[in-house]
Amino acid sequence: MMPGVEIIEQNIQIDHIHTIMIIPPKYSVSEVIGRIKGQSASKLREKFIWLKKVYWHENIVWSPGYFVSTIGLNEQQIIKYVRWQESQDLGQAKLEL
Repeated sequence: MMPGVEIIEQNIQIDHIHTIMIIPPKYSVSEVIGRIKGQSASKLREKFIWLKKVYWHENIVWSPGYFVSTIGLNEQQIIKYVRWQESQDLGQAKLEL
């Protein structure tokens, strides 16, 4: 990742990821998200060779969008929500990779 960027909490689901992180002011949020998506996409393409066949025209894995919100006084409430999401998604179908 990038120096000074710290992941506080993360919940990885079948079709989305919730991440709480600290991003130093010297980086823009889009810069950090772009780096995370790029590095993780490279690792996924290395591990799952078939992705090259699916995305033969473009070197992509992730959708271009993302949602970002800042955390102020409700940090503990947001962390609780991210942890709660995992228990809500446990009963849903899982993708076997």
